[in-house]
Parts: sequence; C-alpha cells; structure tokens
Amino acid sequence: MSIDAIHSTIQDYNTIIIHRHVRPDPDALGAQAGLAELIKATYPQKKVYLAGEDDPALTFLVEMDSIDDSLFENALVIICDTANTGRIDDERYIKGDKIIKIDHHPNVDPYGDISWVDTTASSTSEMIYEFYVKASGMKMTTEAARLLFGGIVGDTGRFLFPSTTKRTLQIAAELVTYDFDRTALYDGIYNIKDNIARLRGYILQNFTLDENGLSVIKLTSDILAQFQVSVMETGQLVGTLGDIEGIVAWVFFIEEADQIRVRLRSKGPVINEVAAKYNGGGHPLASGASVYSWEEAESVVNDLEQVVRDFHK
Repeated sequence: MSIDAIHSTIQDYNTIIIHRHVRPDPDALGAQAGLAELIKATYPQKKVYLAGEDDPALTFLVEMDSIDDSLFENALVIICDTANTGRIDDERYIKGDKIIKIDHHPNVDPYGDISWVDTTASSTSEMIYEFYVKASGMKMTTEAARLLFGGIVGDTGRFLFPSTTKRTLQIAAELVTYDFDRTALYDGIYNIKDNIARLRGYILQNFTLDENGLSVIKLTSDILAQFQVSVMETGQLVGTLGDIEGIVAWVFFIEEADQIRVRLRSKGPVINEVAAKYNGGGHPLASGASVYSWEEAESVVNDLEQVVRDFHK
C-alpha cells in the first residue's frame, strides 16, 4: 500500500525536502507544511525543509526555508499537490535521492519512485490527514492541525464544493479539536485588500455572459496596473463569478510579461481537457493553463464554448 511505502521511506531518510506547486494555494501549503510538522513531531532527529517561493498573501500560513543545493544530496524529496512536473516549485527536486508524489489531481503525469494519487480526496491536505491516521505512530500537533484544516477549507471553498464528502467533514471535525485560532485562519484566507476589492468590482461590472452560460474576463497588464494588483494576487479573484446565476463556466485571462495565465472554473462542464490542450491541467471543474497571445486566448474561448454547448445537449 502507498501509505505504508511512504512511511517506510520516510523512516529511511535523515533529510527530507518537501515541495509543492508554483503559485501555491492554501491546500498546497497546508499539505506541504502539515506533512513536515507531522514528520518533525514523530521523528525529531530528522531534518525537514520546505521548498519553494513564498507567496506574500499566504505567509500567515507558513514560510518556506532557504535550502542549500548540497542538502538535496541523499535527501528524500516529497512533492505534494502537484499533478505534473512542470508545475513543481524549485526544479532542484530532481537532485534528490528518491521522489514521492502525493496528490489528489488526475494522474496525467505519473512521476516519482512512489506515487499516492487519490482523486476522490477533497484536497491533498485531507490525504495527509489520512497518512497520519494510517501510518502507525505518527504524531499530530496543533500546528499541523491548523495547516491541514486551512488546506481543506481552501480547496473545498469552506466545504461548499462538491468534492466535500462525509469523510472530509469527519476529518475537519477531528482537526478542530486542536486549539488553533480558526477565526484568524479564515481571515487570513478570505480577507482581501481594498485594491483587490476594487478590481473585483470591475470584474462584476465587465464580465461577459453568452447564451450557453460561459463567462470571460480579460485582465490585461494595464488593468492590473490601474488597480495596483499583482498577477499573484489575482488568485483571490477567480471565484468572483461563482455565485452568479446563469454562469456554468468561466475563464480568467491574466496578462503577464511573457505569457497569459488562464484560470478556468466550472459548475458542471468538464474543463480540464481544455486546460491540458493549452499547457495546463487540473481538476474537471477547476483548472489552469498558459497561452502566449490574445489570439491563442480566443482559441481557448472557442474550445470552452464547445464544451459548454456539449454540456447542454
């Protein structure tokens, strides 16, 4: 079983470096740092590091470590919440001695010496809790509980998304028995700055909606500069259209210096196949991709229009 193999491998290594995907969300950080907390509590003699760039909006959850290249030699590398190698934050992961993949996205890019992929899990943080329960002798801490709860909350949209199951709620109930500040955690995840709120207002005034329920938002570099919002901060805006009646799928195009980031969301139509066509992937109802011109962005819209039409047939 994958959990047993992962636990046994963790026991074999003195240095463990845990990665996750670029542009992290609460689940990526919660799973990455939550697992690190469990390992450090259970095996205090082991050296455990968190790899990747910090997101200033999420440092209230956890901050990453500064890791020297030499530490990767003979280290165990664990990669959380990352479906494909192209999205792993910190390419030095290949320098490790052995690689473990733990993820809940569709396994479109199998990698690693050991892989545990569970697409039925609401989040990778939920999987890390399962690891704690099933890997004999693992110790939970209040900090690990805070991180894992934050990851689950983030990826389930406060338990509103269809991925939330009875098991998800049972795990959340167990985690809240630990004495961490849930109010502060929710505030950290969901409070937004005034510039983000103003851009949200712009989005609500300017989104399109076709007859089949597809909505398109284009955030050019000029618009981002006008509202003084960074590309990374736009991740807080993708759910803005989710409560609008009549919208069944939506796409955000966010212009960067060298690409246009594509964020896709859906209430029913399966959109991850479209994402995969454009250098991306993800969940059936929540995916991301990248294009390199506004002409290519129109191709994404055309493909999404077809997916939405097919959904209504």
